[in-house]
Amino acid sequence: MSLTYTAGSLVAARGREWVVLPESAPDMLVLRPLGGSEDDVAAVFPSFEEVRPAEFAAPSPDDLGDQRAAGLLRTALRIGFRSGAGPFRSLASIAVEPRAYQLVPLLMALRQRTVRLLISDDVGIGKTVEAGLIAKELLAQGEASRLAVLCSPALAEQWQGELREKFGIDAELVLASTVSRLERGLELGQSLFDRHPFTIISTDFIKSTRHREDFVRHCPDLVIVDEAHTCVAADDAAQGGASSATNQLRYELLRRVSADADRHLLLLTATPHSGKESAFRNLLGLVRPELATLDLETAAGRAKLAEHFVARKRADVRDYLTREDGLADDSLAERTAFPSDRWTKNEPYRLTPAYRALLDDAIAYAKDRVEAAGEQGRREARIAWWSVIALLRSMVSSPAAAAQTLRTRSESATARTAHEADVLGAPVAADSAENDRLEGMDVAPGAAETDDAGARLLELAERAEQLTGPAEDAKLKALTRHLKGLIADGYHPIVFCRYIPTAEYLADQLDGKLGKKTRIAAVTGTLSPQQRIERIEQLAADAAAEGGPGGDPAVRRVLIATDCLSEGVNLQHHFDAVVHYDLAWNPTRHDQREGRVDRYGQRRDQVRVITMYGEDNGIDGKVLEVLFKKHRQIKKDLGISVSVPDETASGVTDAVVEWLLLHGRQGSQESLFDLPGYQESFERVEREWNSAAEREKTSRSKYAQRAIHPEEVAREVAAVRAALGGAGEVREFALEALRDLDALVRDPRDGGGDFTAQVGGTPAGLRDALAATLGGRLVEEDREIPFRSSPAIARGEVALVRTDPAIGAVASYVLDSALDANAPGPRPARRCGVVTTDAVTTRTTLLLVRYRFHLTLPSRTGERQLVAEDARLLAYEGLPQRARWLEDDAAAALLDARATANTHEQRARNQIIRDLDALPELAGHLAEYGRHLAAELDASHRRVRKANEEIVRGLKVVPQEPADVLGVYVYLPPAAPASAPAVSSAAASTASGAEA
Repeated sequence: MSLTYTAGSLVAARGREWVVLPESAPDMLVLRPLGGSEDDVAAVFPSFEEVRPAEFAAPSPDDLGDQRAAGLLRTALRIGFRSGAGPFRSLASIAVEPRAYQLVPLLMALRQRTVRLLISDDVGIGKTVEAGLIAKELLAQGEASRLAVLCSPALAEQWQGELREKFGIDAELVLASTVSRLERGLELGQSLFDRHPFTIISTDFIKSTRHREDFVRHCPDLVIVDEAHTCVAADDAAQGGASSATNQLRYELLRRVSADADRHLLLLTATPHSGKESAFRNLLGLVRPELATLDLETAAGRAKLAEHFVARKRADVRDYLTREDGLADDSLAERTAFPSDRWTKNEPYRLTPAYRALLDDAIAYAKDRVEAAGEQGRREARIAWWSVIALLRSMVSSPAAAAQTLRTRSESATARTAHEADVLGAPVAADSAENDRLEGMDVAPGAAETDDAGARLLELAERAEQLTGPAEDAKLKALTRHLKGLIADGYHPIVFCRYIPTAEYLADQLDGKLGKKTRIAAVTGTLSPQQRIERIEQLAADAAAEGGPGGDPAVRRVLIATDCLSEGVNLQHHFDAVVHYDLAWNPTRHDQREGRVDRYGQRRDQVRVITMYGEDNGIDGKVLEVLFKKHRQIKKDLGISVSVPDETASGVTDAVVEWLLLHGRQGSQESLFDLPGYQESFERVEREWNSAAEREKTSRSKYAQRAIHPEEVAREVAAVRAALGGAGEVREFALEALRDLDALVRDPRDGGGDFTAQVGGTPAGLRDALAATLGGRLVEEDREIPFRSSPAIARGEVALVRTDPAIGAVASYVLDSALDANAPGPRPARRCGVVTTDAVTTRTTLLLVRYRFHLTLPSRTGERQLVAEDARLLAYEGLPQRARWLEDDAAAALLDARATANTHEQRARNQIIRDLDALPELAGHLAEYGRHLAAELDASHRRVRKANEEIVRGLKVVPQEPADVLGVYVYLPPAAPASAPAVSSAAASTASGAEA
């Protein structure tokens, strides 16, 4: 007759020990290796394989470690936990340590039966991580089973990488380029959204009626919408525009998705308003229909909104959980590494005589073309207008862009109506703040209106080609000077251009001009999103290789890019300065560019920004004065960016172009503002923008996040750190363990917390594990591996957080070697130790105990049975038979004790045997402590979900007995010299016990 095993009990099978999981049945046991992860779960059939009860073996007195053994073993154990017992099921299994402020949306989510949130934190704060935390937690708790992320195609692969690398969610890309392959693998009648539980879907892909209907019918129970402001349109938006029509299409889709009241929905955007109240209300209506009509002027209305809406500036979270947040002290204070300053400068340049002559002739051609088209009809006039704008923009961009534009047919030339000409021409020639379709927007737009460019355009194109190089291209010459200045000051700049030909031209012209130790690469829309990331990483790797093993601080990286990289792509790990080579016609595009480097994880405190503009080209100066100066002033006043409405920006640039065509480049630009029609136009711009800024200012203060108080966050942060450890503990563990495992560690001790390690001399098992997470080449070539105190790291680096895979590999090796007394090679941690120290005045014993808990977690989909683990330190004074138990803080303080005298080898053995033999007498207290922990965990789960009575009803936490005693460490007070000979200092290190 086979035995029945309860969830959480220990069994022995297949030559190792396992924990029984709740999914087990009498005829099939579902087991997880003791100390293993969910990836190691196996099914065992007792009828066919031997399974027997197991008890965790007590430590051996013959395997004494040094004074650091307890701390190393404890940290290794806690790092290995992947199923924490606390209310946040996922935090133990993700590869990122969230900032405390990033837990706020998670706490908000856990208080809702169906999660509906609008997360509108400022650019660079970490909305992707916040959404990933919620998604991982809902999946871990069984509250959701499938996930879809809707985002622009340019960001799809980045989302895929973030979910996979940080949260262990392997999502399939559903793009126009992948859907055919995915559909070939479907069974008859099967939807790809059923076949693939986790998907990242291009918002462009969903435009197709067939795919849109399929998605709505088979939509997952959890949906994340990135850049959600692009999925709503204002009620008063101009109808028929390309952007408006696209937004309306997405809005209708999301209305249908959000109509299911049981579907979780997360909307992400840094610009929920975009200056339009009706668009904001429509966005709120997607979260909850009643929010669209909520009276936000009342305290009750704002309180209701605060349950679903979080919007914070960097200043709100730069220093968090401090006394200023209402906490009693700064013990949990967290400073987030945002750059504190953005140095900006406008740098003018003047055209060379030959370039001025070319531009004047181009303006003359443009004037003639517009006048002629105006006599032919509305359609011809709009085609000519967009062709002229394309010509002028490319002309002031670069000779290369000008030449290609002059030889290329205008996209709007195929239009059959004036409206269609606007739809085709505007996205290519303008810089819409709301146009998220950046793919294909960096091509040279084309100025010709027939397939064969006219003789006049071809003549201009040939002249443009003769002006390449610094001799005739003053803009290029000025850029070279600015880049040399940035490089000399230690910066790694990105140069943003409007067009592909300009970027390629710059990369070619700058090659070899910026010094022997400068590496240059260009990234444009000619590359796929994944190829862009690969090229950037290759640039970083080449620069690192150039620097050699120790790294040469003089090696610099320069990236030339179009706006295909201006939104969503994170570049802060490799670059710290931005040069706007081409002035965008909307300041929001500059914000997007600068936001790629000025964000969380940027190591440089001051990011530099240079904006180049043509002082005498007739366009740049006025665009800069009217749009950019106003934009910067609003940002300075509010601390955030307020988007200029598209119609406002286009009104300004249209006026500038009209004036240029009427009066030429030499016309008095100042008089533009004196003419009645233009003056009225610019006064309206001022009023609209001020109004938008005022609304944004009011909303930021009125709708500030107050649903979750910092004290609540602090309490949960303290509980998480108590169970899982903090960054300081992980750093000390990594340093000590790597040194003990024969790695070559270089710690600069400069206060920054970073260090490097070469692991070529470590045991083969550890090298293999590190190669799997960091890359075989890095380990095989024994290159220096940077260990960073910041969780925001680049590829090939290690974050000093417990969830980093490389830290996990070190911890796993330390734990496994501690549990196996016969393991070959160095063993940093041991399960026993005795140390003589003046940190105690009486004999004190420290126990490292692992508890297992059987959790019953109710959810809207039914109860879930889980087994979770926790590690605790318990300490008592005196002999085991008369133990006086210490408080938890006093027990943890013993880890800082250091040996102050040698301990005789025989005395150490006698002392540890006394405690090991008495372990059965301590079982009652250990069990009682386990029940106390279970009660605390129960209270914690209920506290986090206090607003959701349905979820906490039926919650149960039961400790699994007996607990596992992993380590026993005895601390002895100094005594008078004994008559027996003392062991040497070196031997004492082996005979005496506990960490530090």
